[in-house]
Amino acid sequence: MHEAAETPAWAALAYLISGSLFILALRGLSSPESSRRGNRLGMAGMAIAVVTTLVTHLPFQAGGPFDGAAAGSNIDWVTLGLILAAIAIGAAIGLLTARRIAMTAMPQLVAAFHSLVGLAAVLVAAAAYLNPEAFGIATRITPIASPSFFSIDPVSRVEMGLGMAIGAITFSGSVIAFLKLNGNMSGAPIMLPGRHIINLGIIAAILGLIGYFLTDQSPWVFWTVTALSFLIGFLLIIPIGGADMPVVVSMLNSYSGWAAAAMGFTLGNSAMIITGALVGSSGAILSYIMCRAMNRSFISVIAGGFGGDAAIAGGGGAIDRPYKRGSAEDAAFLMKQAEQVIIVPGYGMAVAQAQHALREMGDLLEAEGVSVKYAIHPVAGRMPGHMNVLLAEASVDYDKVFELEDINSEFARSDVAFVIGANDVTNPSAKTDKTSPIYGMPVLDVEKAKTVLFVKRSMGGVGYAGVDNELFYRDNTMMLLADAKKVVEEIVKNMGH
Repeated sequence: MHEAAETPAWAALAYLISGSLFILALRGLSSPESSRRGNRLGMAGMAIAVVTTLVTHLPFQAGGPFDGAAAGSNIDWVTLGLILAAIAIGAAIGLLTARRIAMTAMPQLVAAFHSLVGLAAVLVAAAAYLNPEAFGIATRITPIASPSFFSIDPVSRVEMGLGMAIGAITFSGSVIAFLKLNGNMSGAPIMLPGRHIINLGIIAAILGLIGYFLTDQSPWVFWTVTALSFLIGFLLIIPIGGADMPVVVSMLNSYSGWAAAAMGFTLGNSAMIITGALVGSSGAILSYIMCRAMNRSFISVIAGGFGGDAAIAGGGGAIDRPYKRGSAEDAAFLMKQAEQVIIVPGYGMAVAQAQHALREMGDLLEAEGVSVKYAIHPVAGRMPGHMNVLLAEASVDYDKVFELEDINSEFARSDVAFVIGANDVTNPSAKTDKTSPIYGMPVLDVEKAKTVLFVKRSMGGVGYAGVDNELFYRDNTMMLLADAKKVVEEIVKNMGH
């Protein structure tokens, strides 16, 4: 820790409690049943960390209960008022956004939040560079207040450079992810000629300049690293296709954590270091797990589309082939006669907001004595846990929801697999077609059910990976072509007859 940021004993204990609550929050978020408790613990930990940080930077009377806080004081009561006003404005915006945002837009909202974390890291790094004495990371070498007249600690230069670079990459990368997820930008990979060489060259330049920053703290070095970092964040994400967007969201989450940790070292704040390390490591582990679930190379994804050319070469649009088309009445009859129905939700369900109608359909089937289970692919939707959140919102019992490895063996024993908008994660060609961009990705074995009911708006579209689904044309598949919510509501009505 930096000398000016030495922490009183009581504050160190508060930060320890805060860090412990963050760890418990992550543990709680590992299961839908404990996720609300995990969120509350995380909120409590953050409240303790924020209050402790503010108190340790306010001047208090010596010998009082907070004696020692003034040692690193750099704000007065007016500044505190401005900080609290900013917190109130941010909280109001966050609360309003959380209440109004549709669950279908949650992935892009998460990407937007990541961009703000990255931008915050950049701004903190810039503030530390422009006023290093206030951060306790520099020695004055002339009486003129300018970064050129302070000698910034070498270790702080590394922390500052890395934190700013990671933050800038997180910001620009998250903006591109937001635009792709929100439909403002094509979800298809954008392949620039010579992109691998360009990307590696820029990354090498960033690392080289951060090393040079140790010997020369001139403004041109700092701002060049900043500009190159914003640029590489943009270049790393545009070649990543829509099929890999769930991994990108998780990866950017990890980046935001490491940026926060680096800035924690610059600020001498242990709570930021702990929080950033937890977010960074958990995000990296989740990204790796998701890459394995998609048969993607983790290095390929984080490097920005290495291997993407092969994916494009193997992709294809919808194919004009014969298929069976059914109605809501047909679907209701088949499911009422079944012993077990497995429901497979996907992004189509999210877009149509059909989760509540789907839960009602499941309740009616169970009233008829039908066993109902829900199958969730690890990357269904546009972000990790997207489907789990939607089903929880509709009050679907947690014990009816199963992950891929727990449910795949059940399809062969099921009478009906009801697929609602889950395209790529149910495509059998992932097992057989070596030219497909999703080849090798573990998929749900829905084709093994006696009957597959597939809800899709039309036959004209393809999945987010850009490939047609072989399942549509199987003899045991019946296509229900309409808006997902309307189809399910019609099925519910027919079940009541």
